Amino acid sequence: MATNIPTGQVSATPSALNTKFAFIAMTSLFFIWGFITALNDILIPHLKAAFSLNYTEAMLVQFCFFGAYFIISPFAGKLIEKIGYQRGIIVGLLTIAAGCAIFYPAAEVEIYMVFLLGLFVLASGITILQVSANPYVAVLGSDETAASRLNLAQAINSLGHTLGPMFGAALIFGGAATVITASAVQLPYLILASVMIITAILFKVIKLPVITNVEDPHAAEVSKDSIFKHPPLVFGALAIFLYVGAEVSIGSFLVNYFAEAHIGNLSEHEASKMVSYYWGAAMIGRFIGAALMRFILPTYLLAFNALMVIALIAISMTTEAKLAMWSILAVGLFNSIMFPTIFTLAIKGLGPLTGRGSGLLCQAIVGGAIIPIFQGVAADFTSVQASFWVPALAYIYIAWYALRGSNIQENTRVEEVNT
Repeated sequence: MATNIPTGQVSATPSALNTKFAFIAMTSLFFIWGFITALNDILIPHLKAAFSLNYTEAMLVQFCFFGAYFIISPFAGKLIEKIGYQRGIIVGLLTIAAGCAIFYPAAEVEIYMVFLLGLFVLASGITILQVSANPYVAVLGSDETAASRLNLAQAINSLGHTLGPMFGAALIFGGAATVITASAVQLPYLILASVMIITAILFKVIKLPVITNVEDPHAAEVSKDSIFKHPPLVFGALAIFLYVGAEVSIGSFLVNYFAEAHIGNLSEHEASKMVSYYWGAAMIGRFIGAALMRFILPTYLLAFNALMVIALIAISMTTEAKLAMWSILAVGLFNSIMFPTIFTLAIKGLGPLTGRGSGLLCQAIVGGAIIPIFQGVAADFTSVQASFWVPALAYIYIAWYALRGSNIQENTRVEEVNT
């Protein structure tokens, strides 16, 4: 997932060696927030058991986490304008550390709401980090290779998503205790807090090329238009909302789903390790999708992937055992190209409105806070297996957007010309 990327430039021309070093440093941040975000899929079932929560209450983890994107993003942008990208990264890392540290007293007092507070603080730090890192990587080199750099950074982000659940499975569910308690999260999140502090210190001492914002020459033109007059963008924002929500929601239910007797009958430790396959498939799919897009139109590939996900969810909902497990895990493979493809289709042709359009799309990431709640309610009233109809509906809309919603404006113009 990306955030708004303002126009900018490197203030001085750095050497190739310095540029590579800066890129490596920045991609480590993509790994960090992917790693921590994926840990939620392990944290949810653990807190559900520790506090005897229903599914709706457990999904408040994602509500607080992704709600921070919507609330903090505008403030993060203003913060970066005042203190710069490198200092913004340091603030983001220290904020993540603070959020992780809150988990220790939360486990001591055994109050679920304190955990939710920690998650909101943690996610606020990740939001600041993304607002800092994405534009930095985008301008750290030539414009022609900007997309390539961001795709590579996103692949590293997917690697973090893949390894995060393994870390959580080992340290949160890997103990020998038969009674699940909130204290099991203290050590892993203290480790994360320590790593964030060390990383912040490193970013304090290293020297990175300085980025300065460049005034948009089309600013006057922007004021005469509105992003809401562009249907592909508006429909695309809803597609991003539903996609992020569906992807996050499916991942959030995997451990509990695989623990059910007729599905996997796995222990929570075993089931939590399986989550890595979901995110790992998405990482592999990014490379496959990038190759296929050389020969297939993005709209067709997006529609195909959405239809495949719908079919896989239907298979998982109507079968049992390994077929139900592996079909839902395979959803990750077809999720892979959706976010960047929807994002690209939505901002296509916006010209000077691209920055504002990107901001709208990034705020739509709040879907990750809302859709899991809906699936949680569905799971409480029916079952986890039956509740997957919620994300399935989201993918139906994405398929429509690929084939119709993304080019409504173009079709309207054609009709006007014919008239």
